[in-house]
Amino acid sequence: MYQASGSRYEKMIYNRCGKSGLKLPALSLGMWHNFGSVNQEETMKKVLFTAFDNGITHFDLANNYGPTRGSAEENMGKILKSDLRPYRNEMIISSKAGYDMWSGPYGDGGSRKYLISSLDDSLMRLGLDYVDIFYHHCPDKETPLEESMLALDAIVRQGKALYVGISNYNREDTAKAYAILTDLKTPFIIHQPSYSMLNRWIEEDGLKDYLFDNGLGCIAFSPLAQGLLTGKYLQGVPQDSRIGGGKSIFLQEKDLEPVMMDKVRKLSAIAERRGQSLTQMAIAWILRDGKVTSVLIGASKPEQIIENIGALDNIAFSAEELDEIEQVLV
Repeated sequence: MYQASGSRYEKMIYNRCGKSGLKLPALSLGMWHNFGSVNQEETMKKVLFTAFDNGITHFDLANNYGPTRGSAEENMGKILKSDLRPYRNEMIISSKAGYDMWSGPYGDGGSRKYLISSLDDSLMRLGLDYVDIFYHHCPDKETPLEESMLALDAIVRQGKALYVGISNYNREDTAKAYAILTDLKTPFIIHQPSYSMLNRWIEEDGLKDYLFDNGLGCIAFSPLAQGLLTGKYLQGVPQDSRIGGGKSIFLQEKDLEPVMMDKVRKLSAIAERRGQSLTQMAIAWILRDGKVTSVLIGASKPEQIIENIGALDNIAFSAEELDEIEQVLV
């Protein structure tokens, strides 16, 4: 039976999620890949236990995470039952619904029917009575925003989630959602957008500042730009990478063009001067100004967890370093 490290809270940074009472670790573990039906249970346990032993208390799922769809929640449910149940009150477990989950007209989107049905299924797979945070995973232009937000409100009032959030919404739609949920007094506390040195849309859109100014948390996914900011593609495509294994959904070999790889080389040189790996600097850069609550990391082995946590040893940047990074990115 797993026993958590007694020193697990000594080094992790915990940030308040917007103006809510909830604190999240500066690094959270995303379970999009590496926790599906194709993965080994023993490896999944090692990754989860290493994360928790090092103060990562937030575990982020969605209904369709796998592969196959639902299998990440099923595996998390098994490990909760076998090892992590005694620590449930020390964990933040989140899930989402929005993207395609099952066939037919009710298996995706933002309808009340889909969101509540999906969460019911997620809770069964997880073996839980509630999740700590439940997100609408993506905007649905075919469903009135009020319906989706009222569904999130109902989910909290039914005791199936403690807090709610949204993901992949732009600033304009986030403001509309915030107005509805504020009027309902729903505990809407967080937005989950993609964000990295190479993907800065939340700055350009104004979403990042909007969240901070309105007391909403921000948790960034894909902080390493699908692996580009690990530097592992600088010498070609490794066979054990997502691209090499044909498992990459967004990043493709054609994206590894010379201009992009030159940026990655220059960023890697800056990281080296800072005494960090490129991975660590990329994570630290997201946390640099205090406007991002937590960074979602992915890991297929425990060593990656340890390296990522090393980013927290130095999240401060000099003005000169920021200027140099900006010149590279521009």
